[in-house]
Amino acid sequence: MKPLAKITDGLQQSFIRSVTARVNEVNGINLGQGICDMPTPDQIKEGAKKAIDQDKSIYAPFGGIEPLKEHIVDKVRKFNQLPVDGPDNILITAGSTGAFVTAMFALLDPGDEVIMFEPLYGYHSNILKLRDIKQKTVPLFPPDWQVDFDRFEKEITPKTKAVIITTPNNPCGKVWNKNELQQLLRILEKHDLYAITDEVYEYMTYDDHTHISLGALDGGFDRTITLSSFSKTFNMTGWRLGYATGPAHIIEKMGLLSDLFYICAPSPLQFGLADGFASDDTYYEELLRDYDKKRTMMCEALESAGFYVPWPEGAYYVFASFEPLSDQPGFADDRQACETLIDKAGVGSVPGSSFYTNPEDGKYLLRFCFAKKLHELEEACDRLSKLAVKA
Repeated sequence: MKPLAKITDGLQQSFIRSVTARVNEVNGINLGQGICDMPTPDQIKEGAKKAIDQDKSIYAPFGGIEPLKEHIVDKVRKFNQLPVDGPDNILITAGSTGAFVTAMFALLDPGDEVIMFEPLYGYHSNILKLRDIKQKTVPLFPPDWQVDFDRFEKEITPKTKAVIITTPNNPCGKVWNKNELQQLLRILEKHDLYAITDEVYEYMTYDDHTHISLGALDGGFDRTITLSSFSKTFNMTGWRLGYATGPAHIIEKMGLLSDLFYICAPSPLQFGLADGFASDDTYYEELLRDYDKKRTMMCEALESAGFYVPWPEGAYYVFASFEPLSDQPGFADDRQACETLIDKAGVGSVPGSSFYTNPEDGKYLLRFCFAKKLHELEEACDRLSKLAVKA
C-alpha cells in the first residue's frame, strides 16, 4: 500500500503518557502527567448539567458563546491588564492547545522560523514540526532560569517571525518579570516579530513573583497572542476549554481556522463554565494557598531524597536535578532514574530530556507534578523521602 503522510514519520506516544501507563502497572502515584486531578468546582459542574438538561447541544458559534466571552473580557482586563475592546478580541478554543494550533497557522508559514526558550513545552515543539516551522532555542539557566537576551537576539534572522514563551514555565516554573518582558518586547519591536505567550498557569505564582502578560505592556498587545486555559485553574483538563486573546484581525483568522479544525469547543461545557465562572478573588486566593503548601511539601521531599531542587516561581511542577545521586545504581540518566523511582517508590515523573531539543541538556533532570489530591501527594512525598534511606 502507498505510504502514510510524511508528517506521521517518527510520531509516537509522548513519554509522559507512557510513564502514566507504567505507573498504572505498579498501582503507583503519577506525578508525571499534569492531570490536575482535584475536583472541578461544583458551580461549574452544575452549570454543565443544567446546559445538558436544557439541550444546549448544538454547535456553538465557532468563536465561542457570548456569555463566556464576556466573562473572559472582564477577566483579562482586570487580571491580565490587556487592553481589549470586547469579545472580538477573544476566541474560545478546544483547550489551549487548540488556541496554539490556530495561532500557529494564522501567523506562520512553512519555512518560517520561531525562537523558543528551553526547557520548553514539548507539545509546542512537536506541533511546529508538523507544520515544518524551523525552531531555534535559547537556554534558560538554573537556578534562576535567567534569559540571555544577547544570545536571543543573535538567533534572529530575516526568516524569524515569532517567539514563543511560557510563563509561568512548564516544566521549570520560571515566571518572567516585567524587566525581562520589556527587554523582550524591545527586541520584538526592533525586528518586527510576533509573540505567542502560553499563560495557562497564570494564577500560580509564589513568594514575591507576580504574573505579568506581555500583551499588557505598551505596544505589546498588537503583536501578541495570549493563550490561556480553564483546565489548570478549574481542574478540568478533560473538558478541553481554552482561549486566546489578541488583536481582532488576528483572532478573526484564528476563529476561521478553529472552525475548520474543530468546528467549536464543546457547547454545553461552555455554558456550564459561563454559569459557574469564578469571579470572586477568594477562589483564586485559596487555589494559590493550596498549591503553595503542596509546592513546599514536594520540594522538601525531593531535597530529603538527595535531589538538587530549584524551587519553582510558578506553575505546579518541580524540575529537580538528581545529579547528586548519579553515582548510585539506577540514576545514570533521566530515563533510568524515572524507571528507578517507579520501581523503588511507585512514583512517576517525567524525564528532563522531554523538555530539550538536545536530550543531554536534561540528562540529570526530572519533572514532578504536585497538582494532586493532598493525601496522594503526601503519600508520594513520604515514599520519596524514604528513598534516601534506601540509598
